[in-house]
Amino acid sequence: MIAEDTETGAKRDRGSESPMHVEEEPQSATSTLREAVESPTIAKKPRHEEPAKGSASEDSESDNDFEAPKESTATTRRVGAGKTIGGGKRLSASVSRNSPADGITSDEEEESSGSSDNEEVRPPPPPAGRGKGGGKMFSSKMLARKALAAKQQNGDDNSDESDDGSEGSAGSAASDSNKQTEDGVEANKEKNSATTNDQQTEPAKPNEQQSAAPSADTTTPRTSGTQTPANGNGRAAATTEKPDYVLKYSLVGHRKGISSVKFSPDGNWLASSSADNTVKLWNAYNGKYDKTLEGHTKGLSDVTWSSDSRYLATASDDKTVRIWDRESGRALKVLRGHTNYVFCVCYNPKSTLLASGSFDETVRVWDVHTGKCIRTLPAHSDPVTSVHFNRDGTMIVTGSFDGLIRIWDITTGQCLKTIVDDKNPPVSFVKFSPNSKFILASTLDSTLRLWNYHTGKCLKVYKGHSNATFCCFGTFSVTGGKWIVSGSEDHCIYLWNLQNREIVQKLQGHSDVVLCVDCHPLKNIIASGSLEKDKSVKIWKYDC
Repeated sequence: MIAEDTETGAKRDRGSESPMHVEEEPQSATSTLREAVESPTIAKKPRHEEPAKGSASEDSESDNDFEAPKESTATTRRVGAGKTIGGGKRLSASVSRNSPADGITSDEEEESSGSSDNEEVRPPPPPAGRGKGGGKMFSSKMLARKALAAKQQNGDDNSDESDDGSEGSAGSAASDSNKQTEDGVEANKEKNSATTNDQQTEPAKPNEQQSAAPSADTTTPRTSGTQTPANGNGRAAATTEKPDYVLKYSLVGHRKGISSVKFSPDGNWLASSSADNTVKLWNAYNGKYDKTLEGHTKGLSDVTWSSDSRYLATASDDKTVRIWDRESGRALKVLRGHTNYVFCVCYNPKSTLLASGSFDETVRVWDVHTGKCIRTLPAHSDPVTSVHFNRDGTMIVTGSFDGLIRIWDITTGQCLKTIVDDKNPPVSFVKFSPNSKFILASTLDSTLRLWNYHTGKCLKVYKGHSNATFCCFGTFSVTGGKWIVSGSEDHCIYLWNLQNREIVQKLQGHSDVVLCVDCHPLKNIIASGSLEKDKSVKIWKYDC
């Protein structure tokens, strides 16, 4: 179900057009999505204490009065849709340079492959041979064609010759062709004989490249992992390789539950925010403690990095956003204006703007240099749980307990698109894919969905974890494979194959709800954080 703003229409991302081909599921995929667990009505409160409803800050400001979007797509207004203990943390580190979904095929294609009578069935590619040119074996026909082509070229250059001369030239070419054919056949026989002798004395090496001059027609690209044969429509099946992450470090130091973990864009640092009002910085590779950022008066819900990894921004239940200097650990600016708990925060790619979402149901856009609010979006009818910029910074996506996903033009402040699932589950997390062509959303029915926001269709549905109460993180992993990663209320971390939706690994080690996860921008490293009974940050590594 998709509602589009009638005045502005959908706006396409002006970012890089990296090839990320995701094809859509059948139309029934949206209407027959996996059976969602109906989320019970739960009183809204942050991870620390009951919200003071109606309490407005004296320093609240509203620099811009934008009218709410005119579309009315939500048929049901959710009031108190879920707890916020654990908060809605969104990843805001700089976008990975790798595209996460190259060559993705839709579930419709996978199910219909080979089933259509009119569909052309392509034969599998020929096996790589041992002859010249990447396994192409020379034949007499090929040599004859070459000789004829040479003869025609010579005939054009010597058009004054008589017919007898032409016949003589053709006869000479044919003779040369026959001679070359015999030589070629003899050479191939000798080469095949030598190859047979080598195979008898030395076992074959299947992974060794066999041809000295690769050919585009016969050479198979080398990939990591095991590959299955091509399916019925000639498309190579997905690799069966699965990740093997193992626990490397457990980082202990926070006095309360962990609300967010984020790797710095340069990959050197890991920041963890907590309900104990602090942010701690750790070495991302060896887990060594660096420093603690203190200044907030209440618990933190989110943390984000600037694109140069020099600054951090935090969202707190004290209704403020603070900007920190990583090197000194000092708070540089305090951004005031929200009238309720600030739940999520995100830098734009140039790190000149900050977007923050709050329990006051608005999204505020801040100028980082001046610390002033330059735009206020009346975004939702329930608390805003997540906010994220696309890769060129022209749009932001927001999610809320009202069940809506909305895309906004950052320049005009207008709503470009509203996406809502048929069952309207509360949205606890949302973010753009690394190439900004798709949106990953987590909802409180234990489901993650991958949306094509241009068409408003749900492409993939990921299930198997438990998420009905807390706002658990989800993210893309693209360094060692194309996975979807999410925390879970059963104390585990789940990894899905992005294409076929199979659970490829389940990480166990925490003793409470795994609220937040993040993936390293360069290495196969996952960070996770857990709630009160655990209070630890864990680093998982995969050496592939």
